[in-house]
Amino acid sequence: MATFHAIVWLDHSEAHVLMFDREHLEAQRIKSRSHHKPQDKAVDTVQFFDDITKALEGTHEVLLTGPGLARNQFREWCQAHRPQTATLIVDSIPADHPSDAQLVALAKQYFKKYDRLAADPSQA
Repeated sequence: MATFHAIVWLDHSEAHVLMFDREHLEAQRIKSRSHHKPQDKAVDTVQFFDDITKALEGTHEVLLTGPGLARNQFREWCQAHRPQTATLIVDSIPADHPSDAQLVALAKQYFKKYDRLAADPSQA
């Protein structure tokens, strides 16, 4: 589904990917395969982050959120391994454990302001 905006809430065990436009919403939950085995953690993290980037295909702007460092690690991983996805990430903001409805409301509020600023270069 090609949508304009996405918000991704993630920690090290799962990601909630919510993609939306004015009329549509698509939600996916992606689980990390890591079972806390140190030797498998790096491979599992790469697969987890790759699964998230695949879910974001077709979006134009992505807001990252989550309670810890995973969102920043994902952004850095994208910059190193998936530059096309990295260019879509507009911001990374902390958030504890909101519901999917709260995430969409947060994203809509954020993107309304972001789109307004992007349209007016004097506000940048």
